[in-house]
Amino acid sequence: MPEPSRAALPIVVLISGRGSNLQALIDGIQAGSLPVSIRAVISNRPAAPGLERARQAGIETRVLDHRTYSSREHFDDALRALIDDYQPALVVLAGFMRILTPAFVAHYRGRMVNIHPSLLPSYPGLRTHERALAERVAEHGASVHFVTEDLDGGPVIVQAAVPVRTDDDPDRLAARVLEQEHRLYPTAVRWFAEGRLHLEGDRVRLDGRLLDAPVRLPDTEPTGT
Repeated sequence: MPEPSRAALPIVVLISGRGSNLQALIDGIQAGSLPVSIRAVISNRPAAPGLERARQAGIETRVLDHRTYSSREHFDDALRALIDDYQPALVVLAGFMRILTPAFVAHYRGRMVNIHPSLLPSYPGLRTHERALAERVAEHGASVHFVTEDLDGGPVIVQAAVPVRTDDDPDRLAARVLEQEHRLYPTAVRWFAEGRLHLEGDRVRLDGRLLDAPVRLPDTEPTGT
C-alpha cells in the first residue's frame, strides 16, 4: 500500500469475517480519496478471510480470539488495550460480530462507528434481509452509525437504500445492499477524517449542523418491481 500522507487519520479496523467493507476502505486509500491510515486490522476469529485482505495491502494484522477469554468483560479489556496500542483517532467496526460491553463502548464514544445492513432504526440485530422480505417493505438498505451502548441504536450518520424487488430472496437482496455498504463506509469515514463529522451528545453534527435525520446517499440503481 502506498505510504499515507502525514495528514492521514489513524484508524483501527475490527473484523470477524470476509472483510469486504475493509476492502472498500483499502480501495479508497489506494485511490487517494480516503485520507486515513489503517494502523491495524484486528479480528476475533483467527480464520477470518479479511485478515488476508489486510496482509495483501501491507497492513498489520492481529488476532484476539474471544474463545480464549473467560468473560466478555475480560475480552473487551484486552481488546481495548490492544487497540489503544495503535492510538487510533477512529475505531471502525467492519463486520465485527461481537456485542460490546458498556465500558468498552464508553471508552470510544464519538470515536467508533459501525455499519449495519438495514435502514435503522428498522431491523437492528441479525437476519435483516429475511426480516425485510417477510414484512414486504418497499425499500431496504444500509446505515452507518456511531456506536453507543444500545445495540445498533447509536445515532445514524448516513444511509443508502435499495428497492425491494418482487423476485428478491435474501441472497439477492443482501448482494445489492452490500454494494451500498461499500459506498457508505468510505464516505462516513472520510467525513470524520476531514473533521466534518462529530457526535454531539446523542446527535450527529455534520459540517457544523446538527442532523435531524441521517444523510441519504443518492440512488445508484433504478427502482425495480
